[in-house]
Amino acid sequence: MELIPVILSGGVGSRLWPVSRQAHPKPFMALPDGQNLIQKTFLRASQLQGVAEVLTVTNRELLFKTEDDYRAVAPSPLALAYILEPFGRNTAAAIAIAALQLKESYGEKATMLVLSADHLIQDEAAFARAVVQAAALAEEGRLVTFGIQPQYPETGFGYIEAKLSSPLGDGFAVARFVEKPNLSTAESYLSEGNFYWNSGMFCFQVGTVLAELRDHAPDVLEAVESAATASRSTEGKQYRCLTLDAEHFAKVPDISIDYALMERSKNVAIIPCDIGWSDIGSWTAVSELTSQNADGNRFEGEVLAHSARNNFVSSSGRLTALVGVEDLLVVDTPDALLIAHKDSAQDVKHIVATLKADGHPAHLLHNTVHRPWGTYTTLENGERFKIKRIVVKPQASLSLQMHHHRSEHWIVVSGMALVVNDKQEFMLNTNESTFIRAGHRHRLQNPGVIDLVLIEVQSGDYLGEDDIVRFEDNYGRVETAK
Repeated sequence: MELIPVILSGGVGSRLWPVSRQAHPKPFMALPDGQNLIQKTFLRASQLQGVAEVLTVTNRELLFKTEDDYRAVAPSPLALAYILEPFGRNTAAAIAIAALQLKESYGEKATMLVLSADHLIQDEAAFARAVVQAAALAEEGRLVTFGIQPQYPETGFGYIEAKLSSPLGDGFAVARFVEKPNLSTAESYLSEGNFYWNSGMFCFQVGTVLAELRDHAPDVLEAVESAATASRSTEGKQYRCLTLDAEHFAKVPDISIDYALMERSKNVAIIPCDIGWSDIGSWTAVSELTSQNADGNRFEGEVLAHSARNNFVSSSGRLTALVGVEDLLVVDTPDALLIAHKDSAQDVKHIVATLKADGHPAHLLHNTVHRPWGTYTTLENGERFKIKRIVVKPQASLSLQMHHHRSEHWIVVSGMALVVNDKQEFMLNTNESTFIRAGHRHRLQNPGVIDLVLIEVQSGDYLGEDDIVRFEDNYGRVETAK
């Protein structure tokens, strides 16, 4: 049996603002042990028996960050494949395009294991056993979902009702999928014993899911097939990448796999499992990953408390003090501070909606922004100037570019820079600088083996990130020649 994990890395995680943002979403949030959720998912998937390749479906802006995070935890000969979406079109589209790609590479008998990049599973041995059980049912032609044994009457999850009278191997036939219930309904589900939390994880053979999609959601499959035909693919020795065409992908229906297929099919089985699963869907869930002190407080970072109980504080950048407060969530980042009552943890998403509607950058970016070549951090932003700290990875290069409205002054702090400035090309060492006039083509490259760190001072009438014209780029960000 060929088992190919498919990691779906989409969504923003707006309830975990201000750490989770559109350009740095929930899967990339570091947990108390130092790893983030997408790294944990990748390790969990790649260590399953019989896995030779991991396929990740993600936004094309997150490709290089995803690669960096994978490489940091598992520099191995495992083959990697990517499907890059220009924007999200929900899980039905992501699973359909993944199935089409795997059909080309492995055939219809290959087994897909669909995982979310932003879930935490603490009992990995139990998870591996559940995968074996699910794969056995998938080989029989079933669409298999993983049902989580409920621990309490949760109203924030959908549920799956199992037909306990219809066993299928180590699982059961599915009676129905149900929406998020109210509290009394959730309590009844818990007492009945045959309702499970819907984990959003699936296992099926490639040919099975494609056939079922053609029967139950032909509009989704046909639109995805059209998008795949129009898209651009690249392939290396241990690397495959399909970059989806935006114009065709925009025509794909925006619908979840549950609505498009799982709720319509009569061929669905459930594997009940108790695997220490959490969707880390709020700051309350994140707080539970940190041990509590005698007063019920959970602290990450330097925190002092006096007459304070049952609070969670995440503040790595500066000292935080609590006095006489209870049941608060406090999350501090360099450019935004969240203070919320624990009972309102789910309502953080409304703040994000307001920021987005107002065009405030705090919904989109952190002060430190990741790029394929490294990072930049905004240190100060004035009316006609901006100061950045830029870090370029060894052997990496920014695009050959030009700005209409701003000039830039570069000062090397450490490392060595290879600079293109208009018609000149030269090296800059530590403590040396250069001035880039508006309208001049320029490029910054790190030819060394250590990080290049420099300070960039921008000045001009307009300092927005969209004032950039790219002529050449190593990371595929130039669609056509300028």
